[in-house]
Amino acid sequence: MNAPVTAAKLYDCRDAFAETLEALAAGNDRVVAVCNDSVGSSKLGGFKSKFPERLVNVGIAEQNMVGVGAGLANGGQLPFVCGASCFLTGRALEQIKADLAYSNANVKLIGISSGMAYGELGPTHHSIEDFAWTRVLPNLPVIAPCDRIETAAAVKWAAEYAGPCFLRLSRVGVPDLLPEGHVFELGRANLLREGSDLTLIANGTLTHRIVKAADILLSRGVKARVLNMATVRPIDEAAIVAAAKETGAILTAEEHSIFGGLGSAIAEVVVDHSPVPMKRLGVPGVFAHTGSAEWLLDEFGMAPAAIADAAEALIKRK
Repeated sequence: MNAPVTAAKLYDCRDAFAETLEALAAGNDRVVAVCNDSVGSSKLGGFKSKFPERLVNVGIAEQNMVGVGAGLANGGQLPFVCGASCFLTGRALEQIKADLAYSNANVKLIGISSGMAYGELGPTHHSIEDFAWTRVLPNLPVIAPCDRIETAAAVKWAAEYAGPCFLRLSRVGVPDLLPEGHVFELGRANLLREGSDLTLIANGTLTHRIVKAADILLSRGVKARVLNMATVRPIDEAAIVAAAKETGAILTAEEHSIFGGLGSAIAEVVVDHSPVPMKRLGVPGVFAHTGSAEWLLDEFGMAPAAIADAAEALIKRK
């Protein structure tokens, strides 16, 4: 008799962020947190209890929040500015551009509940444009970790990085994909599956879905390479060019509009260096509906089986 299949445990990447931030703060009194009335949703309750004098809550005033972060950085502190990604990047984009990127201020932006993680709150709370309007800014690395392990590694990296950066985190549970002790490298993709028939690329909450899609494809006789592309800027051009040349087709999936996001960033590299057939899965240039994040991803054609079907259709264009 076959043993029952046990579902992989799911983790909220915000917990990994909060735990890592508290550990960093315990060893470095320059670490401070700034939030927009989001102590709970940013998982800063433990930080507040341990370091109450190092938590600044500006209320619902995102422009001020980024400005306060810049001021703290200019004063020698190491601020982690936390808030819902839709409001952090949308309301405070001018401050992110002028106070952080242009000024190269040492501020770490933490976009919480990105993508469609606030699903039931609808289009005003979806953050499916944040890759597009942050990745165009000079001096601002844009990062979307795929699991709790990469989240912790990216937070540690951010604390050491001399300059601003944007970490895009979700509240949707995801399984572990990377090994314990993983070290984050800016601009370096992670090879999760070998394959020669095409390449699947994603980040954040979509990475585990393309891994599942690759398993489905393998059962159909298709060998898919799988890349976790956590860094949207700077993008791993070498990995993309190798994927294009060695597998002949690239499919991307993202919890973002198909315009201006991860797929667009990869397409820019492909068209410049090694044009091959591509397919970009994501939100197709519309305001996403109201509904759970998992349902919305399925609705927009990003269930693992649907990704596998799209991949097979793409291969026929080679």
